Amino acid sequence: MKRNSILNRILDKKINKWVVYYFFLFCILILGLALTSVVTASELVHKFGNPSFSGIGQSAHYLTIDEQERTRKEKIYEDAQDALEEAEREADNTVLSKFIRNLESRIYSTLAKDISESLFNYGGNRPDFDDPTTWVSGTINLEGNTLTWINNGSTITLIIEEYLDGVLISTTEIVIPIGSFGGCWIECDG
Repeated sequence: MKRNSILNRILDKKINKWVVYYFFLFCILILGLALTSVVTASELVHKFGNPSFSGIGQSAHYLTIDEQERTRKEKIYEDAQDALEEAEREADNTVLSKFIRNLESRIYSTLAKDISESLFNYGGNRPDFDDPTTWVSGTINLEGNTLTWINNGSTITLIIEEYLDGVLISTTEIVIPIGSFGGCWIECDG
């Protein structure tokens, strides 16, 4: 009822309508001041997040990118290398490759035995140290490398020359004294 009475008084123009307008204006002003203290704004400033554009932390950004690229390339290379090594292992473990390795081993073993027998076999003639025409010698070419031996009656000299693409890489000389062992002279038959 009180509401009706105020409304009625306003309508009856008993209260000045300017007072009502000022009251509403005062309320809006108070409400506006209250909201302006809560709502504060600052200037909008655009900043790039990517260091390539802003320049802030750019060197670290480039280093990170470089590291990622480098590790990616290394991983690809390692994967390719692992695949090649795996293919080589698989090729080495076939029955045929095992047979070839075993055959090569036996051939080299027999060849080494024949060479060692040739070093100490004089064919019934004893080499004379003072007469180089009686010295026993031989040469064999093995996979591009040269093995030469010379028996002068007191020592056997074995010379191994290693070649790569026709160029001498290294020479190894082994001197074996035969006075104390090996070497069948004519007198060895008994």
